[in-house]
Amino acid sequence: MFFPFFNINYLIYMLPAFLLMMLAQFLVTSAYRKWSQVPVRSRMTGADAARRMAQSNGLYNVRIEGASGQLTDNYDPRDKVLHLSQDVANGQSVASVAVAAHELGHALQDQQGYLPLRLRAALVPAVSIGSTLGWVLIFVGLLINFTGLAWLGVAFFAAGTVFALATLPVELNASARARQILVNSGIIMGEDEQKGVNSVLTAAAFTYVAALATSIMQVLYYVTLLGGLGGRRRS
Repeated sequence: MFFPFFNINYLIYMLPAFLLMMLAQFLVTSAYRKWSQVPVRSRMTGADAARRMAQSNGLYNVRIEGASGQLTDNYDPRDKVLHLSQDVANGQSVASVAVAAHELGHALQDQQGYLPLRLRAALVPAVSIGSTLGWVLIFVGLLINFTGLAWLGVAFFAAGTVFALATLPVELNASARARQILVNSGIIMGEDEQKGVNSVLTAAAFTYVAALATSIMQVLYYVTLLGGLGGRRRS
């Protein structure tokens, strides 16, 4: 009973969340694969598009560097570096410029001091500690039948849910910026390319919704588990 992965109630809570995550991954992979085969009429690579968008928006201190792997693209606000995976950096596709523009949206957020981005960055240390310590406290608390310690673990673990919640507006805003920048800069042209950009960015945004749902369900499971233990103890 104390081991959640062998508890049927854990599956009841988490199976829908796992399926949602699998669906989100399928959608983002499918959208990226489809639109990576469609070239942009501007014939710009993701790296070229990122440079043009950075210059046109005054982001002269942002460096563009390569990143290993697929869809590992990210913006590091500490070093002002936009990392683009090889397929995105070198690809002349709708998907490549969409991903590059999304990451540039984060650079714009950083430049403008976008509050949700600053909040998310402030939460990183707490999440790093809480995600590890929370599991330990929950496990030990349940193992020694000390629910107070387990509740403390849930509180630490819940920091990850707060982080996922704070991440959602940051990612949605970056995608909104990306759509606008791509059109204004002339990197994408026509309704078909706009449709492709929307498809890629919407699928990517769904992954963050799924991550938030998964985190919420994990916390709810432990809250229900510990609440049930406390009720049986009082009875």
